Parts: sequence; C-alpha cells; structure tokens
Amino acid sequence: MQAPTATTPTLATLDLPPGKRTRLQRMLYGHGPGNGTLLVLPLDQGLEHGPTDFFPHPPALDPAYQFRLAEAGGFSAIALGIGLAQKYIGEYAGRVPLILKLNGKTNIPDDGDATSPQFASVEDAVRLGADAVGYTLYVGSPRQHDELRQLRQVREDCDRYGMPLVLWSYPRGAAIDARGGKGSLYAQDYAARVALEVGADIVKLHEPDDRRDGVPGPYASLDEDAAGRTSRVVRSAGRTIVLFSGGEKNDDDDAVLRKVEFYMQQGATGVMFGRNMWLRPFEQAVALTRQVHEIMKRYPR
Repeated sequence: MQAPTATTPTLATLDLPPGKRTRLQRMLYGHGPGNGTLLVLPLDQGLEHGPTDFFPHPPALDPAYQFRLAEAGGFSAIALGIGLAQKYIGEYAGRVPLILKLNGKTNIPDDGDATSPQFASVEDAVRLGADAVGYTLYVGSPRQHDELRQLRQVREDCDRYGMPLVLWSYPRGAAIDARGGKGSLYAQDYAARVALEVGADIVKLHEPDDRRDGVPGPYASLDEDAAGRTSRVVRSAGRTIVLFSGGEKNDDDDAVLRKVEFYMQQGATGVMFGRNMWLRPFEQAVALTRQVHEIMKRYPR
C-alpha cells in the first residue's frame, strides 16, 4: 500500500478567526524564516526531564541563554511554561514570540500512567502577550480522559480569545507499548489524527520509526520507507499544521540539517529544536540556526 501524498496546510487556506490569524501571521511571516514556515525553540525540558538535560552545557541552565538564542538565531517563537515566561519574557516582549505551555509533568512517575496537569491558562497567555498556547495530550494513556476534558476548556478559551492552540500530541502508556510503542507509525499516525479531531491549530509530532512488532493491522503490513511514513503522518493531520521534534542532541551539524530538509520535503511546516540548539555553544547554535533558515526558505508555505 502506498502512502498518500501529504498536503501542507497554509495560513491562506485555513478558516481562522482574526485573532488566531493575526498571531499565526506574526510567527509564520513576521519572525523566523518568514516564509510561512515555523522554527520553534522549546524550553520545557527543565520540567519534563529535570536539570540533568543542562549538564552537558552549563550555560544553558540559565533561561536567559535560550531567550538570547531565540532572538539572535531568529526563531519563530520560544515555547515554555509560565514561571519562565513571567520571569524572563519582559526584556524580549514583542521581539521573541511566545508559545505559553499550559500543562506539563516531571519524569519521576512512570510513563505507563502518564498525565500532564494544567498549571496555566489561556488568560495567562493573553496577559503575557503570547502568540499561541501549548498543551500536551498523552494519547492512549490511562489518564487521557482527564486531559481531554481539560483540553475542551482550553480549546474553548482559545476560540474566545483568538489564541492558536499548539498540541504536543504524544502517545504514551501501556496500551501504546503493547501496540508497537510510542515511536511506531501506528502511534504517531494516530497522534496526528487526534490533533486534527480535537481542534489543534498546530501539532508537534515525532518522526515515526519502522518497527512493526505488535502494531495493529493494517500498519503491520505496510511496507513504507521513512519518507512514506512521515508523509503519511503529515497527511493524517489534515488542516493542522505539523511540526516535527528535533529530538535529542546530535553533535553532527550536517545530520541535523539533513533532518530539517527531510521533514520539509515530506510536507511539514517546520521543526521544534531545543537541545539540538541550546546545548551547543552560543555562536555555533546561531550559525546552525541560520543554516536551518536557508533550508526552510526553500520550502515556502
């Protein structure tokens, strides 16, 4: 079976209210590569992973490092929680677009019962001048019903305030593990479709791997290469803009750039690069970001 061709949604083709359209316009065309693509710098790892993520590059422990990088590197937005936003955004307000993460968790409990409680609101995002809010949904988790109920209120508030909703759509839990794992095409494809179904404007996903053991049919019989799998996931997101995760740090700059090109070729609108950027020395990170810009400029949306 051949994967369907991915269709990339664009701001011009999306039916959006003026508030959402205005905020997305700023991120898509006023910042970053500026051609309808998105390059986002996430800084939620301190909560999600703990301080150890910063050990390889101690200067990155200071959130001011990431804000300086977001501005100097020309990112479309920085994504982080309310504590960091309140304490650090002031100096960069209006210069670095903000995606305010509304929920999160530590990695201390087992992922088998993963849940991500909400600790900030869409009103907080409006007060802080954010251009979008972020929400993590653990697709397949035993607690997904709680998060879906939470998400309903978030979505309604986003519609009320004209705030774009960015969904971190993450497969998690024992049921996902029993069906091939969170990185499988089945899991990532499902996560993409869930984002579309629940009303996300943008979804963050991971590139699907080629594992087939335990995955439900017909996924177990699909014979697709990486391009086919990734394109399929983008297609399943429909009119939801897709960003792919940059993942763990890769010391090979060329490999990072190849990954960006690959995602853009398969129909993604952009990437979220955190540790692959802010775990590098500052000037090296800025230089790499500029190379990412050059690639993304070849794929206007």
